[in-house]
Amino acid sequence: MITTKQRAYLRGLANDLDPIFQIGKNGIEENFLKQVEDALEAREIIKLKVLENSGLETREASDYICEKIGCEGIQAIGSKIVLFKQSKKKPKIELPKPGKK
Repeated sequence: MITTKQRAYLRGLANDLDPIFQIGKNGIEENFLKQVEDALEAREIIKLKVLENSGLETREASDYICEKIGCEGIQAIGSKIVLFKQSKKKPKIELPKPGKK
């Protein structure tokens, strides 16, 4: 579980990202989940776009993907989702340490 401070940090990193996947009329299939998981392993933070014809709400899609592949939903605003999962092989993103306020 990540802290509010870490979530804010990751949102900042995601600002400049372009969506690399789109969720369309086929919804979220196993093959799509595998691609997202592979992308997260390589990049750690990715942005997705939920198309109107998917029939899914942005938050609903984010929660479903996070549940299936064990990643963190950082943000779900409008049609965009930001996901984070620390790489097992080569972690690149250094999260701020959770500390006392």
